[in-house]
Amino acid sequence: MGSVHYDFTGETVIVTGGSSGIGRAIALEFGNADAAVIVADQQEAPKEPDAELATHEAIEDSGGNAEFVECDVSEPAEIESVVEAAREYGGVDAMINNAGVFVGGSFTDYDPEDLDTGYEINVRGMFVGTQAAASDMIDRGVEGAIVNTASISSNLAQHGQVAYDTTKGALRMLTRGAALELASEGIRVNATAPGQIATEFTEDGTESTQERAGDDGFLKPIPMGRAGFPDDVAGATLFLASDRAGYTTGELLHVDGGWLTC
Repeated sequence: MGSVHYDFTGETVIVTGGSSGIGRAIALEFGNADAAVIVADQQEAPKEPDAELATHEAIEDSGGNAEFVECDVSEPAEIESVVEAAREYGGVDAMINNAGVFVGGSFTDYDPEDLDTGYEINVRGMFVGTQAAASDMIDRGVEGAIVNTASISSNLAQHGQVAYDTTKGALRMLTRGAALELASEGIRVNATAPGQIATEFTEDGTESTQERAGDDGFLKPIPMGRAGFPDDVAGATLFLASDRAGYTTGELLHVDGGWLTC
């Protein structure tokens, strides 16, 4: 198969939740593509035990240009501070709304506060991030791209995660609605929808999903017979942010090994 190289030279990209996991892989790939990368996260240190450098430091160590900005994506003022940092590099050209939280549990046992937490990060955070990035693009008169990290749960209900599925379903409509409203400004809004992605850590930090990547129960719903990895999502994200997807907006690109074909 052929290889692909993207060139984002002269462009500034924000990646929320960029310190670890999928967000880290996305940020590193944009760095490899010569973008200036703003890594926005609540903590600077990566969760991966084998990661020696913070994401922005790893990009800089490879000769790239990057900066870390501490940010709670549910707070508009903090998102605006991230956009302000991007303006120091010329302004936002691509916004990757990746920060998210998983809220699981039995439907009848959910605490409404847990649902609120899911909405604050997964919906409000991406709504605010999309608003702030689009406003910067419009103010500067540039066309740009916004890519949200949704989930296979945007279209597929699963046991024990009604609250999570609900937030990701809302994100699907946020992506489509924003794409419709921003198309006249030349701003494209799309989303990736990852399936089973093997990361180095779980939400509670106790078990690596990479350790389960070969388990039959983990792989059973996946026709391709393997788990996905953060780099798989990163590749899809760069495509949607690039000119190669210049006529694509309002779409969810499933990165699930064919799960939804079942």
